[in-house]
Amino acid sequence: MKKIVIYSLVLLFISCSGNKSMSPSETTKIVAESFFSKDESALKRHTTSEGYASLTTLLNLLPDSNEKVKVEILDEAIDGDIVWVKYKTSYDEKPGVFKLVQEDGQWKVTYNGPREKGPF
Repeated sequence: MKKIVIYSLVLLFISCSGNKSMSPSETTKIVAESFFSKDESALKRHTTSEGYASLTTLLNLLPDSNEKVKVEILDEAIDGDIVWVKYKTSYDEKPGVFKLVQEDGQWKVTYNGPREKGPF
């Protein structure tokens, strides 16, 4: 009986530690780093289905690189239930902008339409 209680407590702590909700800036860093390192599993976890489809089509156009990409968050703007994050990477001089929405309690990068204007 004592072993069951101990195993239950350990399982409870492990399951609770995996539900950490990241900020939009943290999610942006992970998505940008996984995009340039071509880590599709991390990319899929932190994007919506539309965002993942959009980024994977661009992923095939990138040359392979062994360099670690540095990501710097420049600005963040909240527009209702949408967050826009402006970032800069060591891979590209021009800043990028990700549109994030909440899906299943987590911030995820989603598709940013060509006519969609963010706050930046």
